[in-house]
Amino acid sequence: MSTDPRTVVADYVAAVARGDADAIHQAFTEDVVWTYPGDLPLSGEWRGREAVVKGFLGSIGGLVAPGTAIEVALVDEPVVQGDRVVAEWTSRCTTVRGALYENRNLGVFTVRDGRIAAVREYTDTHRAATVLFANGE
Repeated sequence: MSTDPRTVVADYVAAVARGDADAIHQAFTEDVVWTYPGDLPLSGEWRGREAVVKGFLGSIGGLVAPGTAIEVALVDEPVVQGDRVVAEWTSRCTTVRGALYENRNLGVFTVRDGRIAAVREYTDTHRAATVLFANGE
């Protein structure tokens, strides 16, 4: 397992892209904190590995059409300064209502001992609200 912050974040994004639940789970420290903007049902601060993986990330799966996947890809090479990594990625999926959802996301990741300890995510929450949560889900 790499402890290089850039590699840790790139490996996490790759795990999400391939749907590797074990690698996603292992990417985070036990005390990870993920902060998601806005006033959407999943907005707020998610504390702890189980809350992040099962609560936050798991709830996104319920918005995606069954039998389809969320496509994610890094846009450029992440920017690293010490233990902080700034990464931009694209998200694309078909929603449970059949709509195409596409968005760009930016995350400020803090890596500790080869695992993600914190994420502050920034995204177009209006786009998420109107496509993913169109019916107030």
